[in-house]
Amino acid sequence: MQDAKPRRKQAERRAETRRALLGAARKLIVAKGYAETGTPEIVKDADVTRGALYHHFSDKADLMRALVHQEAAAVASEINADTSTDQSPLDAFMAGAKAYFSAMSAPGRARILLLEGPAVLGLGEMAEIDRETGGATLLEGLRHAAAQGAIGDIPLEPLADLLSSAFDRAALAIANGGDSEAYEQATKKLLAGILKA
Repeated sequence: MQDAKPRRKQAERRAETRRALLGAARKLIVAKGYAETGTPEIVKDADVTRGALYHHFSDKADLMRALVHQEAAAVASEINADTSTDQSPLDAFMAGAKAYFSAMSAPGRARILLLEGPAVLGLGEMAEIDRETGGATLLEGLRHAAAQGAIGDIPLEPLADLLSSAFDRAALAIANGGDSEAYEQATKKLLAGILKA
């Protein structure tokens, strides 16, 4: 029984080290980009040893993968908190779009998820991370809307891909100072053309 407490403390220290590494990596990658950020800088900023970095992550790309997971999960959480199946399809999609734009406006998040992540991990792995962290909710929403008769004879998976791309482009523009209200209005017009009221 006496060993249980030290293990918990060790687990807490491991979690703290992992958080410090992710925080340092996030700060540096947002400021300088992935290619210009070295692991010596990350461990220095995190105030941990190089051995601690490689205890938690196999390499810098693995650290980036964990960072992308963390950011994508935060976005999914915000979208899930702001949407409901009790809304009309258009209202549900607009609530989701607004939540996505808001979540992606967190400093540096659009750069990590829309620029650096795909460049480092590739589009296939980014799509897999998106599915694991809740990105499939767009397709689920389209299926729900189709079941309600709100979508005509449109193939849902390609539609989800196209809408996702449009949302990403808008989020990137908003994160870089674009008018969020204008993008929300344009998004509503686009969705209204797809979804039957």
